[in-house]
Amino acid sequence: MEVGMNAIWVMLGAILVIFMQCGFVMLEAGSTRMKNAGHIAGKTIVALGIVTLVFWAVGYALIFGSQGNSLIGWGEYFGFDVKDVPEGSMVAPTVMFIFQLAFAAISMAVAFGGFAERAKLSAYLIFAILFSVVVYPVVAHWIWGGGWLAEHGKQDFAGSTVVHLTGAMAALAATILLKPRLGKYNKNGTPNDMPGHNQVFTTLGVMLLWVGWFGFNAGSTLTVGDGSFFGYVAINTQLAAAAGAVAAFLIAWAINGKADIGVMLNGALAGLVAITASCAFVESWAAIGIGLIAGLVVFASMRMFEKLRIDDPIYALSAHGTAGVWGTLSNGIFATPELAEKVGVGKAGLLYGGGLEQLGVQLLGVIVCGAFAFLASYVILAIMKAAMGLRVTEEEETIGLDLSEHGTYGYPEHLKAAHAEARGTTAVQQGV
Repeated sequence: MEVGMNAIWVMLGAILVIFMQCGFVMLEAGSTRMKNAGHIAGKTIVALGIVTLVFWAVGYALIFGSQGNSLIGWGEYFGFDVKDVPEGSMVAPTVMFIFQLAFAAISMAVAFGGFAERAKLSAYLIFAILFSVVVYPVVAHWIWGGGWLAEHGKQDFAGSTVVHLTGAMAALAATILLKPRLGKYNKNGTPNDMPGHNQVFTTLGVMLLWVGWFGFNAGSTLTVGDGSFFGYVAINTQLAAAAGAVAAFLIAWAINGKADIGVMLNGALAGLVAITASCAFVESWAAIGIGLIAGLVVFASMRMFEKLRIDDPIYALSAHGTAGVWGTLSNGIFATPELAEKVGVGKAGLLYGGGLEQLGVQLLGVIVCGAFAFLASYVILAIMKAAMGLRVTEEEETIGLDLSEHGTYGYPEHLKAAHAEARGTTAVQQGV
């Protein structure tokens, strides 16, 4: 009975996390230009399809395979026995597979933020396969699959490092190799504003992600129990998101003189990303503090990357990368001994008498996992760039990826208007 109730709860969490892909469609499409909206929506679906097939074939086994070692798992490729629930398991393997698949797909979606508005569709497809085999499973095994960081007590309850930092480091590799979008920077290095075409879409995307995050964090309890613990995790998630949104909103208003909605939205995401590692390890007042700091950090990070001429259209590097680093480190400061014991991972943080030990473990995990994800992604993408190219031509980028890669616009009315304008220009040139 208990295993069955757990299965229902975790399956609900998996559905919520898969539903977050809708949020990424709206967020990325709204944050970029109209001429690329259909392309963004379509590549999200095909990427989810690719990750699903690869994760079923090898990804899950590389993370949780029973014959693995501290570096990588193996065994149980191409599915696994679904007839029985192993004795002592909290959740059926089939349900756990769906839940973990949803996380892998989110990391892929974060990584693709660094490709936006300039990458070939073929680059998305090939990298989705390689990221799902070479990059994500390695980090996930190290922390969640019984790997060497798990042996050191690395605390990452729902994936600030595993999901978000890994995806962000892949996005960083992509942005560096693809280079900025046409017109983003002037010759003297100053940036030009390239606003997305629909701020309402972007806002709706963030709200969809916010709702889905309860599956992300609270679902990671993997058990119903009496309901109090996953409820507690959900409260911490909500508090951190709220604090991140408010902090980013106020800091942007204070420094820029305007209440920037885009910064506020990224503040909410940063709060969610930051609390993902620590939601089950910290008290609620600390969750608010973690979210507040995440909101300030994401504002500074967005400005920093723009000054470095790293073109990040949806701010994945800041909202998922920088905030993921902070969230992971926050465990080493705020984790309580009672909650660390309850979860069964690691020790108390600095403020609770744990000294620097847990903070050191958290820092080690950030450095090693971040470096691996970046270097592995960079090598993969560099080889792809040399072999097939990553970026569309200037002409294709100018007319938009909807038309150049798919032969139509995400907004058909836009296509009709463009054709009408072209016919009018031709008529004038011919003296009609």
